[in-house]
Amino acid sequence: MTTAVETPFIRTIEWDMMDKSKFLPLSMLSSFSVRCCLYPLTVIKTRLQIQRKSHMYTGMIDAYRKIYQLEGISGLYRGFWISSIQIVSGVSYVFTYEGVRHVLNQDPVTANFDPRIKALIGGASASIVGQTFVVPFDVLSQHLMVLGVRYKHGKLVVDKTGMNPLGVTFEQGKSRAQITAEIVRLIYQRDGFRGFYRGYVASLCAYVPNSALWWGFYTFFQDELFKIFPNWVSHLFIQSVAGTLGGFTTTIITNPLDVVRARLQVQRLDSMCNAIRVLWQEEGMHMFTKGLSARLVQSACFSFSIILGYETIKRVSIHEEYKSYVRW
Repeated sequence: MTTAVETPFIRTIEWDMMDKSKFLPLSMLSSFSVRCCLYPLTVIKTRLQIQRKSHMYTGMIDAYRKIYQLEGISGLYRGFWISSIQIVSGVSYVFTYEGVRHVLNQDPVTANFDPRIKALIGGASASIVGQTFVVPFDVLSQHLMVLGVRYKHGKLVVDKTGMNPLGVTFEQGKSRAQITAEIVRLIYQRDGFRGFYRGYVASLCAYVPNSALWWGFYTFFQDELFKIFPNWVSHLFIQSVAGTLGGFTTTIITNPLDVVRARLQVQRLDSMCNAIRVLWQEEGMHMFTKGLSARLVQSACFSFSIILGYETIKRVSIHEEYKSYVRW
């Protein structure tokens, strides 16, 4: 009597198992779709992080309500077209992550490393490359996010002249492209080329650990959930839940660094130490939770959506010879 041998399913689809001509365009499409859907949460998070105490908004729901009432749906998408250019950095991020993991798997010294360590190293490397591309666009989009919004006579108002964080007003009737070009000119005029990399070190300090921890926790939670859930449960569902849990955990740990980064880039503070000192004076212990609710919701939605799209695209792009070893 013979016993059936269980198929050795592949949990992690590796770089050399995929058709890159399918993977690249689908990754760009997925990245744009997720960014488009979740961008309002980025605007809300940024507004909450840069306000002093709770003068403008008392929380995520209050921020959403006030932005929508005062500025309409366009207020929730301020700076989106500049931010959407970051899709290119998103592709370089994924390529770096997968490439580093591939190199680690091939190298005889690192091939036997724990998968969580490989994921952590890959995530950190990808973030360094990604942030180098993304910071200038991040600086511009954050200036546009808070354009013309201020607190006046006890009320939140949108200044129709378009006062921006650089303290300059723009005439009515200017297009978004003209206003963006003016902001670019002012940043370069005041700070030179380094103005576009304001907060770069803070971004690295915030996002490199964030990326490394996120991929490390994603791999950890994935392994643990595979032990808990029965075999018939969808692998894609387990991976999406693992991504969400990884995002939650990482966000709570790294939130203060993200607040410091936002303050540096928008309010033009001169150093991380000064930004931390100002935050502590203004917020006290609240600096650790500033904008956290919006960031947690953003992280949960982003992590679930990104992993759902990312792992689906990997399955669609996998070479024919491996398809029978992959479960959905």
